[in-house]
Amino acid sequence: MIALRRFPVPLPLVLIAVMALGLAAMLRAQIEGGERGVPPIDSSSSFEVSGIDVDTFAGNSDAARLAGWREAQRKGWDALWGRTHGGEKGPALSDSALDGIVAGIVVENEQIGPRRYIARLGVLFDRARAGAILGSSGGLMRSAPMLLIPVQWSGGVPQAFETRTEWQQAWARFRTGNSPVDYVRPTGSGGESLLLTYGQTTRRSRVWWNNILDSYGASDIIVPIARLERQWPGGPVKGTFTARYGPDNTYLGEFAMTAPNEAALPQMLAQAVQRFDQMFTQALDAGKLRPDPTLGRQNVQINPAVQALLDTARQQEAAAAAAQEGKTVIVAPGAAPAAPALEAQTVNGFTVQFVTPNAASVDASVAAVRAVPGVRSAATSSIAIGGTSVMRISFAGDVNALAEALKARGFQVNNVAGVLVIRR
Repeated sequence: MIALRRFPVPLPLVLIAVMALGLAAMLRAQIEGGERGVPPIDSSSSFEVSGIDVDTFAGNSDAARLAGWREAQRKGWDALWGRTHGGEKGPALSDSALDGIVAGIVVENEQIGPRRYIARLGVLFDRARAGAILGSSGGLMRSAPMLLIPVQWSGGVPQAFETRTEWQQAWARFRTGNSPVDYVRPTGSGGESLLLTYGQTTRRSRVWWNNILDSYGASDIIVPIARLERQWPGGPVKGTFTARYGPDNTYLGEFAMTAPNEAALPQMLAQAVQRFDQMFTQALDAGKLRPDPTLGRQNVQINPAVQALLDTARQQEAAAAAAQEGKTVIVAPGAAPAAPALEAQTVNGFTVQFVTPNAASVDASVAAVRAVPGVRSAATSSIAIGGTSVMRISFAGDVNALAEALKARGFQVNNVAGVLVIRR
C-alpha cells in the first residue's frame, strides 16, 4: 500500500481564507438582505397632536376605550385648529367626520379597567383631508422639498447610508407632519448607500447635485451631522451636532448633548432631531433655508464649443424657415439670429399616492408615471406593499395638467386637496 504524504497548510493562509469567505458572506448579506435601509415610520406627513389626557367610563373596557379615543379626536381637533389659527376655536365636527380625517391614534400611556379607561394619547390627522378643512390660512405652508442626508461620526468614521446607524433610525422615527420643512428622507436601500455618502455632501458640482435632486424630486440639501464620542464602555455618550445645508455644505449651527449611558442614546438622538427641526425651521423663517439659486437645469453652464454648435444650428433652421416663406434673413457676423420665443413652463413638485398590491406594481407604476409627457422626475418616498405608496413628481405644469396627463396614460385620478391618488 502506498502511503500518501500530507503537506501541512500554513496557518496564516487558512485564517486569510476563512476571513475572506466571511467578509464575502457579510457583504452579500448586506446587499441582498437590505440591512442598510431604514424606512421612515411616517412618510404621510400627518398633523400630530400629542399629550392628550382622557378619562372615560362605559359599560365595559372596550366601550370605555372607544369613548376615550373619540374624546381624544375631539380634543386633538380643537388643539390643531387653535395651533394653526392663532388660538381661535374651530368648527365642531361630528365623530364620523373626525373618523374620516384621523389617520391614527398613538397610545403614549394607558390603563384599562373593567369599565374605565385612563390614557395619554396622540392623534394623527391626514394632511390632505384635514388641510382641506383647515384652509391655506392656517399656517400650513411648507418649504421646498429638502433632501435629508443624516451623517453619523462614530469611532472616527463618517457614515450616511453605507450602514444602518442610530442617527438614521432617529430621523426615520421622526414625524414630520408638524414641521414646516418638507423633508425628503431616503431609506438607504439599493444604490442609495453608494450614492448618498458623506463624501457626496462635500461635492460642489451643481451638475452632479442636479442629477441626485431630480431623482428624489427635491430642491436642495440639508445635512444634520451627529458626532458621537463614547467616554468608556457602558459610560456616557457625548454628542456634538452640526447643521449644514446646500450644495456648498454651508454651516448653520451647532449644539451638544450627553447621554448618561448607551441605553439612553436613542432618547438623546430623538431630542437632537427635535432640536435640528427647530434650527431648520428658524432658518426657514429667516430666509436662509431656500433652494440654492445655482441649482437647476437652467443654471448649468454650457461649454462654449457646444454653445457655438447650438447657435449655428438655430441660424440654419431660421434661414431655412425664412426661405420657405420667401423672406431674406440677414445675420450679423458672429451673431446668431433670434430664436422664436418659447413659452416658459414652471416645474412644480407634487405628491402622488398610488395603490401597490405587490412589489412589481411599485416599479410598474413609477415607470408609467415617468413616461408621462411633462414629468421631469418621479421617485418613491414611501413604499407600502399591499397598501398605498407615495411618490414625489416634478412636472412642468400645474396639478390639473398633471392629472389630465395621467388620465391620458390610463390612470384613474382623484385630486384630494392637491394630492393626487392614482390607480389602474
